[in-house]
Amino acid sequence: MKIVVTGSLGNISKPLTEMLVNSGHEVTLISTDPDKAQQIREMGAHPAIGNLGDQPFLIKTFTAADIVYCMTPLDFTATNLDAWNSVVDNYIVAIRETGVKRVIMLSGWVAHLLSSVQPEKKFEALPGVAVTFMRPGPFYSNFYHLKDMIRHQGMIVSNYGGEDIVTFVAPEDIAAAIAKEINGPATEGLKVTYVASEELTCNQAAQIIGEAIGIPGLQWITASGEQVKQGLEASGVSPVVAELLVEMQENMHNGKAQKDYYLNRPVLGERKLREFAREYATWYHQN
Repeated sequence: MKIVVTGSLGNISKPLTEMLVNSGHEVTLISTDPDKAQQIREMGAHPAIGNLGDQPFLIKTFTAADIVYCMTPLDFTATNLDAWNSVVDNYIVAIRETGVKRVIMLSGWVAHLLSSVQPEKKFEALPGVAVTFMRPGPFYSNFYHLKDMIRHQGMIVSNYGGEDIVTFVAPEDIAAAIAKEINGPATEGLKVTYVASEELTCNQAAQIIGEAIGIPGLQWITASGEQVKQGLEASGVSPVVAELLVEMQENMHNGKAQKDYYLNRPVLGERKLREFAREYATWYHQN
């Protein structure tokens, strides 16, 4: 099949492209960076260099594709969410204009619960298209962004934490789940697939990370939304994105995310947090 993958050589799209090429698919990988074109070719895929905000580019790239995998990168310094929303709108137009009949959309554990943005709802405008929303929990790789907090405060702080149960997930397991979905039969209409590698309380996750980096007593503390928002803004996150992140975290703390997840519980992925923690510890002590 002819498959278009967005996300350049990111933590999900790179292993996904490798899996799809190895399965015999013809893969076109979108990247904004022309310097990555050769690496993409060496992986056995076709590079499409352009911007997701460029609607004509998307239409040209999606033409003749059997399946498209879409993701929407979030700019943490954005002063509004217009650009983020416009990328989703561009996807909708390109899919409709080119007649693509199958879409895999990277969503999130709490995307359907958000009031500020509703990316999944936009795809209701595509009747006759099989759309699968992949809803992974928080990525293991998010711990990289917590390095300074752990190092300087000796704890993890967010407006979820403690004994909140979270479905942590390895990007490689997300890629494997997407590849499995692509290689499986299409389901008419809108479909939701959750992705998780390990179900842990935040305290358990903090203990695993803490033991790996030499802080066995590492705690994951729950703070108020306003405190977390102020901390995010102090670290350079824009107010509008900080508010969105706080809303996401609140839905992980109040149990709403877990409620729908348990009704649609997936088979857990292979990569566990302790394995990631060993790699994280090496990186943590080198940076």
